Order: sequence, then structure tokens, then C-alpha cells
Amino acid sequence: MAERVVIAGIGAATAVGRGAWESAAAVRAGISGFAQHPYMIDTAGEPMRVAMAPWLDIGLQGVERFDALLMPVIEEALAGLAAPRTAPGRWAIALALPEPRPGLPEDLARELLARIDHRWGALFASAAAFDAGHAAGLLGMHAALAKLRAGQLDACLVAGVESYLAPETLEWLEERDQLHGAGPLNNAWGFIPGEAGAALLLAREDVARGEGLLVLGTLLSSGTAFEPKRIKTETVCLGEGLTAAFRAALEGLPAGAKVSDIYCDMNGEPYRADEFGFTALRTKERFESASDFVAPADCWGDVGAAGGLLHIVLACTAAAKGYANGPLAMAWASAEAGQRAAALLACGAQGGAVAVRS
Repeated sequence: MAERVVIAGIGAATAVGRGAWESAAAVRAGISGFAQHPYMIDTAGEPMRVAMAPWLDIGLQGVERFDALLMPVIEEALAGLAAPRTAPGRWAIALALPEPRPGLPEDLARELLARIDHRWGALFASAAAFDAGHAAGLLGMHAALAKLRAGQLDACLVAGVESYLAPETLEWLEERDQLHGAGPLNNAWGFIPGEAGAALLLAREDVARGEGLLVLGTLLSSGTAFEPKRIKTETVCLGEGLTAAFRAALEGLPAGAKVSDIYCDMNGEPYRADEFGFTALRTKERFESASDFVAPADCWGDVGAAGGLLHIVLACTAAAKGYANGPLAMAWASAEAGQRAAALLACGAQGGAVAVRS
């Protein structure tokens, strides 16, 4: 039997909550964090609709804004550790970041990793960055799972951060017809730009138990793939890449079991719904109900690189609070550049009893 890899800490900061449990409760209640941007106007002459972290001043820009979203969620995810704590050579951090785009700070990965090293350098002996947008967090989890199961690491913090609120980014989204708006010149099928931070502490089960950490779930398996028929290309996406990621992740599904809960980054853009539809048709027998999913972009907006990890946070909190449909959850994500990723986990007290395939 393969080494069990557990989720032993969560952190989140979104437009609807300043912590993981608050954000999850707001999504459960259907609370919307949408608001008018204080000064950005769309081509219809209306204020752009965004999902802002309400405790951050809109004047905070660049690396500082990403820092303000990221550092508190790392601290929240590590809150269960006794301090001070050092684990030379055996703990790592994987950082999920947006894909390159206008308005994104230069050297964002280097700047943020340097700040993490300054604050938690005694804990994390190695680091890696994944600048793959929506899929980045789950790609980081996929890499961490492999190293943890191989015994190369004791624990890995996977963290992600996103903010679409830079003026240059908002203008770029509108130029590419992705900004949601109700005006005659705007796109009713676009998305609401959001911002968020998220973090998950993954650890081998013996390490988590030894540290006295609360186990919120078990990461059973994950899958990644690439989709060549992408948005903004002259092709029609039929979900081949997402299907491949699903099938790889579903290899960890225990015999006779079905996935009870689905979390995803659908945000109003039709291609995301289309590719999931094709994928669901090919894999529906592995789900209790493939059409019953949670897409929290209608609460906290599109949160890009933080999204996949936030969906895992929602799965863990739903199980802990007793409103999950069952113990087995899947989260999936699609990046504009073609990366597709999915993760299967067993959450809560029931999740601890689910066998992990070797």
C-alpha cells in the first residue's frame, strides 16, 4: 500500500472571507463578493464588476497586493505546527501563480519566494513555482504527491495566489472579450475578475500524526494532461485533455466507489462548460451525479491560480461540517494555455478509512 498523503492544514482568503472556514461558510450560504470597481470603467461606460478582498485598499498594487493575499493563508495553513519549527531537507513549498499576462508584476515568483524564504526559510528547504494559471495549484499538488509518496519529502505546503485587479489586466480581459458585463458592447458570457490566496499543507500521514496536526482529508490520486484545442484558437474543444486528467485521477478511486462531490473552476465562459460536458459523458459512471457540482466563481469571482486549492479547501470544510454529499471529492481545473488537472480526495472522518491504491 502506498504511503498515505493527508491534508493537515488549510488556509484561504477570498472576496467573501478572510479565512478558510469563513470563505467556505460564505460559499455554502451563496454570498456574493461582487462589487463595482472604484475607478475602472468598461466600454459601455459602466463601472467594471469585480470581486475584491474588501479589507485591502484598492491602491495596494503589484507584488504588495499578492503578498497581502498570500502570506496570511500560509500562516493559517501552518497554524497547527508547534513553533519554532525546523525540518531541514524534508519540507518544501510549491507556489501556484498566474500565467504571464499584462499587469502581472515582473519577477512575481522570485519576489514572493524570497519573502517566503525570509519568513519561513527554516521550515522550507526547497521551493518550486508553477505559473500555470487555473491549473497551477493542482499541478503543484500533483508534483508534491509524487515526491511525498516516493519518500523524498515529509511535507509540502502548496500555496496559490491570484489578483486580476491591476488596471492593465482588467483592460486586457475586456480587449479579449472575457470581462463580464451587461452593456451592449460587453460579454454576458465573460467572468467576474477576482482575487484570492489559498494554501494546503500536505504531509505523509505519520508525519502529520507525529506533529499532532488535524487531518482533514487524504489525497488519493491526481492527474494532469494537456489540451491542444484551447480558448482563443480556431478549434473546438471536445474535452480530450480534461478527460485524460480525470481518468488518471480516477485511478485512485476505490473499487465499487463513486465520487460524491465535484468542485470546479467554471466561471461563465462557455468553453469550460462544454469541455466538462464532454468529459462527464465519458466518465459519468465514476460519479454519483456528474451534473451536481460546486462552481464557487459565482461567489468569489474567477480566482485563477488560487482556484484549484480553494476547491480542495471547500471539500475539506464541507466534510468537516457534515454537509458534503459523501466522503469522496474531486476538484478539477483548466488553464488557458492548455494544462488540465484533477485531484481525488477522501475527506473527513470517513475519508480516513478509504483505502489508497498502491
